[in-house]
Amino acid sequence: MLRSAFESLVGGEEVWDVKPAQIYTTLARLEESGLVRQESVDQDAGPEKRIYAITDAGREQLEQWFETGVEARQRDEFYVKLMLSLEVPIADPYKVIHAQRRKLFQELHDLTTRRNHADPRTELSTIFLLDKSLMHIEADLRWLDMIEGRLDEMKKQQAPAPAARPRGRPRKAT
Repeated sequence: MLRSAFESLVGGEEVWDVKPAQIYTTLARLEESGLVRQESVDQDAGPEKRIYAITDAGREQLEQWFETGVEARQRDEFYVKLMLSLEVPIADPYKVIHAQRRKLFQELHDLTTRRNHADPRTELSTIFLLDKSLMHIEADLRWLDMIEGRLDEMKKQQAPAPAARPRGRPRKAT
């Protein structure tokens, strides 16, 4: 029930697929931290039903969570792919960009279709989520245009190298 409620809230499992094991692992961690408590309820048939309730400490942390901003996404698989394509001879960075652009246009089309079929009288939260996704895709498409225009310049630059680390054992303090 918790899984289906979450997926319904976030726009379906195609938006955010959560596994039942993930939910129970998270609940166990929350319980261990004293943020929720578990109560078992006997059922007529079948195993005990587990009910979770938020504790005072959990409510306090939840309030803090609502009052705190969320970091923008920094991990980007496409960015890594593009940077590697500049260094690996079997890849063409222009083709990598074109493939990503095709993928984004397909996503843009699919999400726009979903958004256009959503009923604003009953699915406004879904529309908000789709609008956010559409705006991110549009920004990614603009970014692709920008980097494609500067790709030759990027190719001339040396790839970032990791900082040198001292080797061997640390010296003993005297």
